[in-house]
Amino acid sequence: MSDASAPDRAAADRPIPKPGILDIAAYTPGKSKVEGIEHPLKLSANENILGCSPRAKAAYAAAIDQLHVYPDSRATKLREAIAAEFRLEPDRLLFGCGSDEIFQILCQTYLEPGDNIVQGEFAFGAYAISARACQAEVRSAPEPDYRVDVDELLKLVDERTRLVFIANPGNPTGTWINGPEVRRLHAALPASVVLVLDGAYAEFADDPKFEDGLDLARTATNVVVTRTFSKLHGLATLRVGWSYGPAEMISAMDRIRQPFNTTIPGQMAAIEALADKDFQRASLELVGRWRPWLSQQMGGLGLSPVPSATNFVLVGFPQSGEKTAKAAEAFLASRGLIVRGVGGYGLPHHLRFTIGLEEHNRAVVDALSDFMAS
Repeated sequence: MSDASAPDRAAADRPIPKPGILDIAAYTPGKSKVEGIEHPLKLSANENILGCSPRAKAAYAAAIDQLHVYPDSRATKLREAIAAEFRLEPDRLLFGCGSDEIFQILCQTYLEPGDNIVQGEFAFGAYAISARACQAEVRSAPEPDYRVDVDELLKLVDERTRLVFIANPGNPTGTWINGPEVRRLHAALPASVVLVLDGAYAEFADDPKFEDGLDLARTATNVVVTRTFSKLHGLATLRVGWSYGPAEMISAMDRIRQPFNTTIPGQMAAIEALADKDFQRASLELVGRWRPWLSQQMGGLGLSPVPSATNFVLVGFPQSGEKTAKAAEAFLASRGLIVRGVGGYGLPHHLRFTIGLEEHNRAVVDALSDFMAS
């Protein structure tokens, strides 16, 4: 065997993970509990504060008599619904247990030891986990002003680069880059490199210059767009993600997809969620109203909100003294308000706030006002 570490693993007195696995930092989700508070308000995971579509709930309930049945491996009805909604070819869709599984499938399909992926400095953690599990290198480009920088990404691309990941809009930053910049990045990449456009928050981006990447993926031979039902549609617990890309790529990825990776309740609920335009409209109107208000209020308190195109706002706190992000997180928790510390993303001086209902947003601002004045 060519792996120099293989003899040591074979002679070990217990199973030893392959090189690199124990170097991976496990993903840490946002907190959901506060000691001593029975029902805290969770604003740490960018969930839809309105819940999900009533039609999706009814579809989920209707699936109860099918729990003994394996789901349709091809998710045929959901495939047809998404294809019709976005004018896509059904055979160029791939479904996953959330977007996360699609990232994993991409890495398993295209990475081998010694390859690398390129991502932004504050990229979503799932990209790196999937890449390192394939013994690939993770390269992170600086993000000036917390925004993906095309030129910085391109500096890191070499002959062993296989995937470039962009969340647009980004998580945990909330920032975005416009369509011309995405196309400039794509044009500068070698044809052998896959550009992955993670659109988990695409529906919340309301600037006319924003593009979700689907039009680029229609004709490009190396672009994959991923989407999820977890955010706008509020189906986070059902784990339904989908991707659109070149037929040849989708066919290769489908060969290693687990056969029943989306459930009957998930598929049925997603179909109804996609059709419920009233719920989608209400969700977008809520974010559209309170996102700028929350940012304005944070700025008025002397904090530094980052411009956001998502259903959350990233806010910077003083780097020294008593008004740090860590202190603010603890203070808010004492008020029953759970927000997201993002030190694990290289942002130790920031907190991420999911947009809530009016009373939630006002409670957050009131608590922060007391914190800053205390």
